[in-house]
Amino acid sequence: LSDKEEGKRKKSKSKVDCCGFPLSIFFIVVNEFCERFSYYGMKAVLVLYFRYFLQWDDDLATTIYHTFVALCYLTPILGAIVADSWLGKFKTIVYLSVVYTIGQAILAVSAIHDITDLDHNGKPDSMAFHVALSMVGLSLIALGTGGIKPCVSAFGGDQFEDQQEKQRSTFFSIFYISINAGSLLSTLITPILRAQECGINSQQKCYPLAFGVPAVLMAVALVVFIMGSNMYTKAAPKGNIMLEVCRCIGFAIKNRFQHRSKRYPKREHWMDWANEKYDKLLIAQVKIVLKVLFLYIPLPMFWALFDQQGSRWTLQATTMDGNFGAFKVEPDQMQIVNPLLILAMVPLVDSVVYPLTKKCGLNFTPLRRMTVGMFMAGLAFIAAALLQIQIDVSTYSHTHTHTHTHTRRVLCLHNCGMRTVLEQRNQVYTVCWNLSSGSRLVNGFEAEVNITAGSKDLGFIPQFGFSNYTQLPEGTSTFLISNRMGQICEYSQSLGFGSSYTLLIPGDFSFGPECAKTIRPIEDIKPNTVHMAWQIPQYFLMTTGEVVFSVTGLEFSYSQAPSNMKSVLQAGWLLTVAVGNIIVLIVAEAGQLPDQWAEYVLFASLLICVCVIFSIMAYFYTYIDPMEIEAQFAEGGPQDKEEKSKNLSMTDVIPASEDKKSEVKQSRI
Repeated sequence: LSDKEEGKRKKSKSKVDCCGFPLSIFFIVVNEFCERFSYYGMKAVLVLYFRYFLQWDDDLATTIYHTFVALCYLTPILGAIVADSWLGKFKTIVYLSVVYTIGQAILAVSAIHDITDLDHNGKPDSMAFHVALSMVGLSLIALGTGGIKPCVSAFGGDQFEDQQEKQRSTFFSIFYISINAGSLLSTLITPILRAQECGINSQQKCYPLAFGVPAVLMAVALVVFIMGSNMYTKAAPKGNIMLEVCRCIGFAIKNRFQHRSKRYPKREHWMDWANEKYDKLLIAQVKIVLKVLFLYIPLPMFWALFDQQGSRWTLQATTMDGNFGAFKVEPDQMQIVNPLLILAMVPLVDSVVYPLTKKCGLNFTPLRRMTVGMFMAGLAFIAAALLQIQIDVSTYSHTHTHTHTHTRRVLCLHNCGMRTVLEQRNQVYTVCWNLSSGSRLVNGFEAEVNITAGSKDLGFIPQFGFSNYTQLPEGTSTFLISNRMGQICEYSQSLGFGSSYTLLIPGDFSFGPECAKTIRPIEDIKPNTVHMAWQIPQYFLMTTGEVVFSVTGLEFSYSQAPSNMKSVLQAGWLLTVAVGNIIVLIVAEAGQLPDQWAEYVLFASLLICVCVIFSIMAYFYTYIDPMEIEAQFAEGGPQDKEEKSKNLSMTDVIPASEDKKSEVKQSRI
């Protein structure tokens, strides 16, 4: 696993080509597919794990989810610095993949409820233990996935010779397909695994399986990557341009502060205060980078809305009907609409929409495209708000609490006019049940009864007592009511998606052929009536915004960046994603809006305001050609040329900028 310390390329011991491509890239593509399957599969069910396994409320689940995503987009900078300045790309990928795999395994273990379920009631007795394990696992995953993010694609680019430009371009296309294929399949499969029931002592939603399969795929990714070790071309670390840029900026600020007196003449740009120490070419390049980074300031707001597809929109889907007739869609499966639309819309927009606007004489510049993308994301949240209002209207008269599972509370009542207190998701309902006049409990059986529904045992319910709510699948459920004398009554109830019932066993209940007729079902929550397909318009608007915003943004950054600083802007781009997720967790915790639709409107309003600001900034932006500026310095003296050569030889902070195709293609990162 060693890289040579010299600044030379380390050639593979046995370089093998297949169809004109280095054989080593196939190991890299398979590795990327498995890693993306692992990440997106875990991420798809994560917010429901927080909500229904760890029993957090919607706001806390959303906050922790976006904290995790933010960490995943902060750690790439650390991974790039380690790879470029110390370990090299290969070692960095291997070591952090080990950390990644361990994190996935710990997360899967944290979802096993039987570990602390000592009383076998299906609920962990020590929730703090599961929370601590899951937080450790997610921290390791964030470090692993973020750390290898900037290395894998660039490492693939290293496998090609300079004359293999066409093959390298094809590789990045295949690499992009592997990313989306992994995302697509995992978003489809892991929610199905989560919906299964598993357990040793009691059957619950199978989060261990939903997290365990991604953990196995990550282990496979690591093994496959190591298998190709002898075939790889490995470039030794050469230093990181990001650190040099930071030092240059820091010196300029320090020098300007030390010479803030009026007796010192002003300089054209504050970065010119770095002239005493740094090469003029480097200073000119930093100016260009800062100019583009200034445009990045409004961009986090787009990502604040975009990444809520995995949190708020998934929670919204839990309150909707996912029955599509021939198949049923789980709430966390709706996220699959995004990658499906991306695969369809990217070629459509590139080959039809953009050429059409050009023929119509519209100057659809990259910054204008990005403005349209932000506006489309705002419209997506307006659509989400309208849908949320419809959901609230359809359920408000029954309860303020929504659930994507089917629940039952079975009460054994005796006396007429008995007052019973029902507790449901932090809300208390007091209900007075007026049974038939003069009815009594027929003492042909014990005062307590045992209730089972399929594989779930609700246990014995004492006289005048009631059971806890129990999650049951959609469809017809059969309840078996028995006493200690062995008598059994069978009762069936049809359960709609998201419905909740209370089954009353009245005082005149008796075992026998007609026993089921005396049981009275009380509908606490009506089935979800708003269909999940109504989320498709908001996914369409959001994906349209992503295509014209994200892909265009990467292309714009590449075209405006100096030759040796393209990945500095890539680091800045990833940072906007992290900041966007931080915005969500701040709003989720501090906003405390009473209605979810109001929060959607708030986000949409903020983005539209930011969109206006960005459009004004874009109007005053002047497009440049970094190559022309660098060419001006190439005509300078030998010392300038030597310094320029030194600066240009440094490795980028995010090595994924080996090729323009890699920058533009990887919109799903």
